[in-house]
Amino acid sequence: MSILPDTWIREMAEEKAMIEPYVEAQRREGVISYGVSSYGYDARVADEFRIFTNVDNALVDPKNFSDQSFVERKTDVCIIPPNSFVLARTVEYFRIPRDVLVICLGKSTYARCGIIVNVTPLEPEWEGHVTLEFSNTTPLPAKIYANEGACQFLFLKGEGNCETSYADRAGKYMKQTGVTLPRL
Repeated sequence: MSILPDTWIREMAEEKAMIEPYVEAQRREGVISYGVSSYGYDARVADEFRIFTNVDNALVDPKNFSDQSFVERKTDVCIIPPNSFVLARTVEYFRIPRDVLVICLGKSTYARCGIIVNVTPLEPEWEGHVTLEFSNTTPLPAKIYANEGACQFLFLKGEGNCETSYADRAGKYMKQTGVTLPRL
């Protein structure tokens, strides 16, 4: 398995619409950087947020998830309460090739502020907006900036095509749009 360079990412984005909208070069003038980098793509967080709250004494249960667990906000800056959690999504829509697995790492700018970004791997032939999980590990409120860089996706090429892709098994998060909640 090898990591794929900017030339491959550019070709796939432009010819195969692997990333839409696609940003050709790193943008960083006064913003948290985003766009293609040497061996990855820094995606942006959209302006849709679901902030976890305990106002209604809800229980977080992945098998029976309740929308009473959060409040929705559409905003340019999201404030994550201390020791709390927010769901968001990427601005970009991804279409992953059959012979590629994508892993994601958080941006160092956020990590150095105690904000952790978690994303599960994007499997072969998965497509959609990526749901992002932001955890504020600090005892202070923390800001997330919409339409700026949130995380970096790394594209790993398999030695061949997989036998069964995410699309083949009709994965439950296929073609998701918006912030997607847990499904069973």
